[in-house]
Amino acid sequence: MARTTDTALKTRDADDTLAKARLDLFKFVPFRLNRLAAEVSAALAVEYQERHGLDIPAWRVLATLGFRNDACSAQYISQCTRTHKSTISRAVTTLLHDELIERVENAADRREFRLQLTKKGRALYEELFPQLLRREDEILSCLSAQERKQLSALLGKVEQSLDLIQTSEEADAKEAY
Repeated sequence: MARTTDTALKTRDADDTLAKARLDLFKFVPFRLNRLAAEVSAALAVEYQERHGLDIPAWRVLATLGFRNDACSAQYISQCTRTHKSTISRAVTTLLHDELIERVENAADRREFRLQLTKKGRALYEELFPQLLRREDEILSCLSAQERKQLSALLGKVEQSLDLIQTSEEADAKEAY
């Protein structure tokens, strides 16, 4: 009986301690990364949203198609950008309507269509990406060159621990994300 009471008291004390403790979101890395990603994405969105009427999902489609050498599927874009497939599908519909992307037949499987930039889409991508690189540089201006390298290396380590593809070449070689 005494042993049961001691165990119950220890369990209750542990529960009380846990109840008093709280997760400090501002020290919780997933929260910080999510918040940072949202802010950086919003800061970059000004470049393509206000000037060109593109929303974030549409830019993700353009950016993914812009860095690739070959056409790819909407599923690839969804996986690559970690954006829900229905969101990518809506963006694809809009971009097709605006003639910024086009469907091309997959030579390996004629039932499947892939996506690629049109000349108009390529021109927009070529106009936007230097602006986005400048904006990225502004955002990271608070870091020294060495700190930028360290940040990149640390992000790479986290990505690797999550088994994420880290290079365009690797993504192209696997044809999937």
